[in-house]
This record gives sequence, structure tokens and C-alpha cells, in this order.
Amino acid sequence: MYELCHAKPMEEIPMEDILRHPAVTRVARHLESLGITPHIVALSDSARTAAEAAAGLGIEVGQVASSIVFKLPSGGALLVITSGRHRVNTDLVASNLGVEKLHRADADFVRAASGFAIGGVSPFGWTSTPEITLIDQALNDYDVAWAAAGHPHAVFSTSYSELIQLTGATSMVVGD
Repeated sequence: MYELCHAKPMEEIPMEDILRHPAVTRVARHLESLGITPHIVALSDSARTAAEAAAGLGIEVGQVASSIVFKLPSGGALLVITSGRHRVNTDLVASNLGVEKLHRADADFVRAASGFAIGGVSPFGWTSTPEITLIDQALNDYDVAWAAAGHPHAVFSTSYSELIQLTGATSMVVGD
């Protein structure tokens, strides 16, 4: 199911076009291929940050499942699906993974690894597979979570267990 959520008029892109964006339809097709009916919402305001997404949806910021990409020392991508209520503690995650350091991924690395632009990175439907995928245990505190659906104005509803099923993520405490 696709839904438009009008908080205020959006001037740049018609909301209907967001739901037809190739990255959004890729996310929807991935869900449908797994027998899941997608509930994708186009927001009139940006959902580039957890705070923006939460405000647009009228939910707690912790319910936002942000897909944060890091570069591992091997050069591969690390996807951390984290609750919007805190930041990823890179020292903690690096230590738990047994690596020296996590490197910030620039926009080009994120797009090359995932096929999505920063601000719209979906936790699945990537053009390549992340080397490691982690999910924040804090997301299990909520019955419903919302994640980016391939565009900075598109999100979809999901759950902690569904995200694990869809991504094969390893559950971990990833933030403070």
C-alpha cells in the first residue's frame, strides 16, 4: 500500500512522483517478492534525519530505523540499522566486531555500495550486499518501526523482527 502524507505543500517534487521513484519501487518490489505488502508513505517534509522522519510521521524518534553506512577496514560496507534515539558508538561497534576502526562513508561510497543516496538508504534492496549488517537492539522496544524506502521523502513501516528477517542483521547494542 502506498500512502501520501501531506504535512505542508512540497514544492520541489510532486509526492506521487516520489512513490514512482526507481529506488522506491525497487524497495516495494523487494518486499512484494517476499510476500510482504509494502506500506510506503511519501512525506511532504524530508525524512533525511530520524528527527525529521519522526516529526513527519508523528512518532517517537526511537521508532525510526536509520540505515547508517560505514566503511570497514577491509573496504567493505557495514550497515548499521539503528534506532533514531541515539547515535552509533563507533568505538563500541568496532570493538564488538574486532576491527580497529570504522570509517565514515562518503556519499559516493554509500551510493556505490547501496544504490541509494544518503537520506534515503533502505536497509535492503541494495545493489550489492553489505559485508556486515547490524541492527540496534533498541529497535526491539517498539512494535512498529519506520525505515527509509529509497528516497529522502519515503518511508515504510516494519518491525524489529521483520528487519532481521529481511536483512539477516545481527542484533547488537550499537549506541549510547
